[in-house]
Amino acid sequence: MTAPAVASAFAVIVAGAAVLLIYDLGHFSAHMMLHIASMSVAAPLLAAWAIARRPTRGISPAWLWISTLVQIVLLWTWHSPAVHHVTVQSPALGLALHGVLLLAALSFWFSLLTISAAARWQTIPALVLTGKLACLLAALLIFAPRTLYESAGHIVHAAESSSAFRALDDQHLAGLLMITACPLSYLVAAVMITVQLIGRPQTAAAALERHNLPAGR
Repeated sequence: MTAPAVASAFAVIVAGAAVLLIYDLGHFSAHMMLHIASMSVAAPLLAAWAIARRPTRGISPAWLWISTLVQIVLLWTWHSPAVHHVTVQSPALGLALHGVLLLAALSFWFSLLTISAAARWQTIPALVLTGKLACLLAALLIFAPRTLYESAGHIVHAAESSSAFRALDDQHLAGLLMITACPLSYLVAAVMITVQLIGRPQTAAAALERHNLPAGR
């Protein structure tokens, strides 16, 4: 049950390591990498670890959809220019929002991995919806013709960075990081769960057939 979370986190780790070897991150792209590490690596691995230590099953699908919506709203709210401006002015608030987003992602993955067997198919649209909306946010960062967070203080000056990142380049790289992590995280998990659901009836039928075999055969 925890395999999709572990596999998606491992895929994001490998991709992130490759990016760090190739690119120097600017202010905003480093900020995005922290988001990705929190939501797509730490959260699924922590959820899988918690379930491995104390197996839990039969969570209501309502919790999955509540955590899905909360996670999406928090992700988009965090990346609004107004909220960015506030967090730049208050690092403590920024750290607190990082923690809240991690808890929302942890709730999402925990609900996804512990949902009742009869409702497990609902994890697929939840993952696809989350991935689509996260990728849409990434596309806005990639294709924006100007910096979206200029007023929030996310302009990276050459004097402050050895890589001399321009703000727009940094924003585009942040979007590329997000749009890479989205399919590696949510869609990989959705595909794995789909494969498991397709194979489950065959496994159950085989187990029932073995159970009904006469003794001695």
